[in-house]
Amino acid sequence: MAGEVWASVLSLTGVVLGGGLTAFAQRATQRSAERTEERRQSAATAEVRRAERLQAIKEFIACAQDAERAAYRRPEPWGDDEEGWMTHTQGVMTSLWTAERTVVLLCDETLQAPVHVYGRALNQAVWREIGDTEVNEHLEASKTAFMTAARTSMAA
Repeated sequence: MAGEVWASVLSLTGVVLGGGLTAFAQRATQRSAERTEERRQSAATAEVRRAERLQAIKEFIACAQDAERAAYRRPEPWGDDEEGWMTHTQGVMTSLWTAERTVVLLCDETLQAPVHVYGRALNQAVWREIGDTEVNEHLEASKTAFMTAARTSMAA
């Protein structure tokens, strides 16, 4: 009879040990799957944020092009709202400043100064605060600095 008890105890011990190892293996597998899912979600979030930053930069560039076109189309001599230029240009500049704030809000701090300097240079060119300097000559340095900073920001 003692042998039967020992056999039952050993059998029960094997069942408990096997169940414990199975539970441990399932828990380890579950944790691994959770970590993998967290990494996947983190990568997806990072990609969405990168796409938002890229879209903000593209929008700013489009608005900057509109402002540059407005600077080249400015009527001479400066006077009344000839052919609706001023009315149109005020909307263009509002869009530019809104796009600049979006870049500042969404992108790296390293892009804040170059986007502001480029926007200010565009503003000066549009409203002819640049004297006899050509528009493209006035914008070249700030545009180049912005584009370089934008490339660096997106590469990071």
